[in-house]
Amino acid sequence: MPVPESAQTLTRPILRESAYQQLRDWIVQGILEPGEQLRDQELAVRLGVSRTPVREALRRLEDEGLVETAKNRWTRVKPVDLDEAEQIYPVRAVLDSLALKLTFPHLTQANLSAMREANVRLKAALKSADIPAAVEADSAFHDEYVRPCSNLELVEIIRGLRLKHHRLELTYFGSPKLGLVSVEEHAGIVEAIVAGNAEAAPQRLHRHFHNALARLKGQPQV
Repeated sequence: MPVPESAQTLTRPILRESAYQQLRDWIVQGILEPGEQLRDQELAVRLGVSRTPVREALRRLEDEGLVETAKNRWTRVKPVDLDEAEQIYPVRAVLDSLALKLTFPHLTQANLSAMREANVRLKAALKSADIPAAVEADSAFHDEYVRPCSNLELVEIIRGLRLKHHRLELTYFGSPKLGLVSVEEHAGIVEAIVAGNAEAAPQRLHRHFHNALARLKGQPQV
């Protein structure tokens, strides 16, 4: 049976989504740096697409707070605002703690092994000053209790927050000294899970996010 001609309309959404995903990844990973100007023609050439999907992707990224525009002047990667951390870290503390509470009875030895392995990679990345690798390892650690969560709405909300949180973590792990404290706190969370302490593990996780915010802002820990 011949493919309907209308199927060709899928091309533009696919290009738009691909352009969005690539630009988002470049911004989150720091390849496109905070404050860097974004010219749709240059980006279109790099992505091998027309300017239209790039413009649509940039508008979507602006809605998500990763890009900002001065009308008829410039479009750029939104600079990292540490004040934004005061909004994101407390929310992650609450939501991630809830996710851990929900998944706690279902965490397996494979999850625990993956958390330990991610923490080892985090420590190694910090010692070698590989900041992107440190952020990736940290994300992998936390994903082990988020991914199995049965509340899919909660999982999607946390993953959405990670886009902005990831950029803040690039700043946070820019100081290996701060990051190494996180390694110790991660170990404490795993320790509570291994001990079967369903109250201590989420509490330690909640405190971890608040302490990370305090360290990032240069404030005393709670």
